[in-house]
Amino acid sequence: MPWPEIKDSTGSAAGIPFLLTTLARGDADSAGSALGQLRRRICQFGFVVDEATAATVPFLWELARLPQVTCRAEILRLLKSIAETRQWETTAAAYPKLLHHPDNYVAWERAARHAVHAQRDVLPQLLAERDTDIVRATTELAATLAD
Repeated sequence: MPWPEIKDSTGSAAGIPFLLTTLARGDADSAGSALGQLRRRICQFGFVVDEATAATVPFLWELARLPQVTCRAEILRLLKSIAETRQWETTAAAYPKLLHHPDNYVAWERAARHAVHAQRDVLPQLLAERDTDIVRATTELAATLAD
């Protein structure tokens, strides 16, 4: 993935691999901090995605499956937020000029949602977890993906 060549909310997405590595290997505090930074970069305000969002989603799904990752439920909630995004699509319906913007926000949003939907086959595995917070977050994500 050419991270420096794609955009997140800060500009270059070059920092995303470091944040994903910290999520995978960090203790609870550093992983939580990395997730907060990642959320701001790929799903700002909980509903604004960017070019790097779709590229990041497969990594988030992988992290959500790893038992050693400390913030798996929060990752699932981030995936749910991404799956729910309709900000640019809704705005473009009222302002079609947005569809011709050099940054194709609507396409980025659709690609991000598609990336979340593409790995929904992971849901049964996560629903079988013992951690009730993970099961709750997975149930909420599954409901969003069913819509």
